[in-house]
Amino acid sequence: MIYTGIDVVDVERIRRAVGRWGDRFVQRVFSPAEAALCNGRAESLAARWAAKEAIAKLLGVGLRGIGGAGGVAFHDIETLADACGRPVVILHGVARARARELRIDSISLSLAHDHGLAIAVAVALSSPVTRRRTPW
Repeated sequence: MIYTGIDVVDVERIRRAVGRWGDRFVQRVFSPAEAALCNGRAESLAARWAAKEAIAKLLGVGLRGIGGAGGVAFHDIETLADACGRPVVILHGVARARARELRIDSISLSLAHDHGLAIAVAVALSSPVTRRRTPW
């Protein structure tokens, strides 16, 4: 089975949140490694916010949000970069458990931002399940 998720975020919305709440906002939504990778750039933060949303959609669950209940927490989904700068997804907690439920081994992620918008597309392939064929 193929799972997909996509999300688009207004960069200005993230810029305003950082302006209003500062490090408090960044620490609530992003891991220390994500925050360091973005280095305060609103476009990068917005792309990673979109990634968290896209991955939550791929997993078939919602994001808990700041102070909300249900779904996965922001920190359950972490988007870093490999040595070449390609996005890498690391799942923790509820998100990791849900991926295991779906038999997802890895998630491929693409991020972009342009003209005030940030977008993330996530794709995963589940491991095949050995099933007994029905007689019909």
